[in-house]
Amino acid sequence: MYTAQGKIDKSDTLAQYAPLVRRLALQLIAKLPASVELDDMIQAGMLGLLDAANRYQDDQGAQFETYASQRIRGAMLDELRANDWLSRGLRQSSRKVDAAVQALEQKLARPPSEREIAQSMQLSLQDYQHLLQEIHGSQLVYYEDCEGGSNENSFLDRQHDDGHRSGAGDPLQRLLDSGMRHMLVEAIALMPERERLLLSLYYEQELNLREIGAVLEVSQSRVCQLHSQAISRLRVRLNETSRSEIA
Repeated sequence: MYTAQGKIDKSDTLAQYAPLVRRLALQLIAKLPASVELDDMIQAGMLGLLDAANRYQDDQGAQFETYASQRIRGAMLDELRANDWLSRGLRQSSRKVDAAVQALEQKLARPPSEREIAQSMQLSLQDYQHLLQEIHGSQLVYYEDCEGGSNENSFLDRQHDDGHRSGAGDPLQRLLDSGMRHMLVEAIALMPERERLLLSLYYEQELNLREIGAVLEVSQSRVCQLHSQAISRLRVRLNETSRSEIA
């Protein structure tokens, strides 16, 4: 893996860790709409791997695979953001669900049911559930929702920029080391039990949709719907918590 000069051999590294790139791409794409191409994610991931090989120093206290995984995921997410893979219509629909959830939570002082959200949006329950399925994967928790408006640099963007300038650490890890982790724990604790279980199966145990459906005894499409609704609740709660702390 290293050259005679003690540097990482890039050719060997790309070949050795190409399966890692593919595995990370498959994990990510499972949570995204069908319009996102696996080959695009792999290509972006390979660029992230190359960047990791260029930047890695063995005195950083992390194994190369751990360091490379962070860079690979970051490159894939940058690619998604750069190409704005989520259509404007779906993005607007996602925001409307968030707004309905937020309004009902304030009114009812509890998590609203699917039927209540559908009625608030003047949709039938079937149409609302179809919308949730369409926006599955579009609602990965957007850290920019936790502070500032759409015209401001997002919290995550500033962390990412600071990391590049200082060369210190991983932006995600700095987020988890901050109050964001506490905010997430509190927000998840307030969610309906079934949705908490779904998030645990999806993100902690990394089960796929079919496996989660078997645990919950529902179809894969129903898992998509429940996931979208759970993440919408989570985003609303994080946004409200962040605003209250700023105030």
